[in-house]
Amino acid sequence: MSSLFPALTDDPSGRPALRFGERSLTYAQLASAAGAVGARVREEGRVAVWATPSLETAVAVVGALLAGVAAVPLNPKSGDKELGHILGDSAPRVVLAAPGDELPAALRELARIDVEVDDQVGEVGGLGVGAAVGDEDPALVVYTSGTTGPPKGAVIPRRAIATTLDALADAWQWTGEDVLVHGLPLFHVHGLVLGILGPLRRGGPVRHLGRFGTEGVTRELSTGASMLFGVPTMYHRIAEALPDDPALAKALAGARLLVSGSAALPVHDHERIAAATGRRVIERYGMTETLMNTSVRADGEARAGTVGVPLPGVELRLVDEDGSAVEAYDGESVGEIQVRGPNLFTEYLNRPDATAAAFTSDGWFRTGDVAVRDPDGYVRIVGRKATDLIKSGGYKIGAGEIENALLEHPGVREAAVTGEPDADLGERIVAWVVPADPEALPSEGELADHVARRLAPHKRPRVVRYLDALPRNDMGKIMKRALPS
Repeated sequence: MSSLFPALTDDPSGRPALRFGERSLTYAQLASAAGAVGARVREEGRVAVWATPSLETAVAVVGALLAGVAAVPLNPKSGDKELGHILGDSAPRVVLAAPGDELPAALRELARIDVEVDDQVGEVGGLGVGAAVGDEDPALVVYTSGTTGPPKGAVIPRRAIATTLDALADAWQWTGEDVLVHGLPLFHVHGLVLGILGPLRRGGPVRHLGRFGTEGVTRELSTGASMLFGVPTMYHRIAEALPDDPALAKALAGARLLVSGSAALPVHDHERIAAATGRRVIERYGMTETLMNTSVRADGEARAGTVGVPLPGVELRLVDEDGSAVEAYDGESVGEIQVRGPNLFTEYLNRPDATAAAFTSDGWFRTGDVAVRDPDGYVRIVGRKATDLIKSGGYKIGAGEIENALLEHPGVREAAVTGEPDADLGERIVAWVVPADPEALPSEGELADHVARRLAPHKRPRVVRYLDALPRNDMGKIMKRALPS
């Protein structure tokens, strides 16, 4: 495989590569800074990266990749117990961090390398990918959220990064002329692989906001940025701000591509953004173990509520509980998504049991997500198999479509849907609602009728529970297992 980042050696000009706030590096400066890191870690085998939203994190990861060393991004918000598990499992030899960063006690036993990025000039110094580094060699070990136990380390090979980023370049017509802006964390595949390594593979610049805010989005999209990556929480805040912020509306209207991922973007927010800007947000679907599987294409229909079609090289099928294929493209028949292709991870580190359980006998990865397919092949995810597939009255119902319907009610600010045991129905549908106005709660009957009119009577919630807020993780995903019992 050729270099993951051809522009580091092919572009000796002063072309911008990375910008975080007021600090920036050209491709030549990035080559020098990352090359220096690579020279120090090339014998280390595996390195941890204290993944703050900073130039140093980007340089550290690129340096490790140049040296053919696997990087383990660490979430700076992780507690000591989780960090201790990740470090014990992945056994990095050193930790890379920005000078001056105070590291927690769990990391103090590791040798530390401070990543220097200021005033860097020069060449890579021969640290491009060599014959000793192959397509299947580990590039990253990214730890999953661990909702049912300790986080598992997904070993992501260089092959998966290259093929995913090239497939997205095809789907999004992404080139080195695009300027990406985002404010995502850098310890997961959305913020790090797509948001940092993606532009660098294309040879274009990325501007990181440091901390997401609509002011930063307006500034960057008004001064040359052409693409915005975000998660639903970010786009919800954008939708809320648009009525009173004409500068934001104008900036978004001028963007070439607005991309949302990591969780479903509610249809209501899709429509509010489209109405105010004339631009539609497109969604893609991926996960740590598979990187990206599907996307709405830049030259396709940006249809709210869907994640588009499989990316080039990715095979996707829906499977029923008995293992039979769900062949229908009717927008109603629900099945678990299984995928196969060069975008997949290699294994869960030190967990051959979990790795074997994750794949079928014929090599398909079991995503645990459930979806339907529209007649034209667009995929609509309706939830997680474990928490969002509700079996009620003989029907299989995806929680996601009910959540979207609830969010279209003016009295609902946030919504989550779960199932709970019911002697008659098997499971009854429960809606967890954060009201738009705590003093004017929409009634249970009003919400049930609202859903029944939009979807079908058997999909109406039988119970409504009101909350001040829904539990969410760092990426804005609702944590249904944390809802009150």
